[in-house]
Amino acid sequence: MVLLGSTGSIGVNALLVAKRFGIAVEVLVCGKNIDLVNKQIAEHQPKVVVIANAADVPRVNHSCVYYGEDAILRVIEESKSKLVVNALVGFLGLRPTLKAIECDKKVALANKESLVACGAFIDTSKIQPIDSEHFGLWYLLQERPVSRMIITASGGAFRDWPLERLANATLEDTQKHPNWSMGQKITIDSATMVNKMFELLEARWLFGEGEYDAVIEMRSLIHAMIDFKDGSTTAHFAKASMQLPIAYALDEKMDEQILEHVDLLKVGSLEFRKIEQERYPIWEIKEDLLKNPQLGVVMNAANEAAIEKFIAKEIGFMDISANIIRAYEKFRNAPQSIDDVFSLDKEVRAFVAK
Repeated sequence: MVLLGSTGSIGVNALLVAKRFGIAVEVLVCGKNIDLVNKQIAEHQPKVVVIANAADVPRVNHSCVYYGEDAILRVIEESKSKLVVNALVGFLGLRPTLKAIECDKKVALANKESLVACGAFIDTSKIQPIDSEHFGLWYLLQERPVSRMIITASGGAFRDWPLERLANATLEDTQKHPNWSMGQKITIDSATMVNKMFELLEARWLFGEGEYDAVIEMRSLIHAMIDFKDGSTTAHFAKASMQLPIAYALDEKMDEQILEHVDLLKVGSLEFRKIEQERYPIWEIKEDLLKNPQLGVVMNAANEAAIEKFIAKEIGFMDISANIIRAYEKFRNAPQSIDDVFSLDKEVRAFVAK
């Protein structure tokens, strides 16, 4: 396989599953964590390695090392692997997804931004989602009429904060996720609930038109639910580990135990909460965005640009959502092509930067 984003949490788990199933790793792609990628090289012996910066090339313990975005696209095209695991973070992951599909490869997709920004122009038959929420929906689907698909949210770092404190939340505060440790950007997205908006959009592109919603489930043991038209509801319980969806993406037969079962007697009880707009202002545009999913590129670009400003301490935490909503209200013309997606992305970023 080709693994994009090998040093992130999903990449690390993908390598564990690949080793378990005896899947060879042809290409490793990572950013700046050279120490970890050197350990991965020693264990998995990839043929090619791609990193972010030219200056780090001498530090990589491999004879075939490239750097930069263009190199990622080139190694995908030249690779013999039929599977690309895309665990890159951000809009950076879109071109590799498009290239892999163009090369008739299967994409195990954890890069949310690919479908959020460009879902209208992606052949989802080539996509196997490895987000736990979309995996849960896929796992639950049967040949019965569906009324609504529901994904769950943790609520992020500020789910229990008094509302009046949110305006003063710092970058360090956003990283204190109640349930697990993730990368910086996705943990911010969890705190704003942007991450869940992205996942609803992804679900819309993966499973088609319909009704989608999200609720907070405090323990992160239920990842998805489906309301069927007959009045019944099914839920997907699993411990919070990416290894289960990754295992199904890497091995279609998948007939062995990956996780320990959830012991409901030990769990005792579960708590659900509504996602309130007062705490998560981005929820204001949820219904409109699901009706106009092609505008996901606007939301994604505005979010990435606003997060940069937040990290630079140019805006406050609550201003992230305010910037996204402002951009979403301004840019209402849906892209008509892939080229339009990239040009609109640049235009929105420039707007938010100003």
